[in-house]
Amino acid sequence: MTYSKICASALAVMLALGAAACDKTIRGAGQDIKDSGQAVKSATR
Repeated sequence: MTYSKICASALAVMLALGAAACDKTIRGAGQDIKDSGQAVKSATR
């Protein structure tokens, strides 16, 4: 393999791992927002 193919492959792997890490973070933030909304809703009752 050439150097450019190795670099492209390494970049693709890093981007895939970064996207996988962001998925969990975004889900966690969404869950936190949902929980906060439920707490506010419960407090107003």
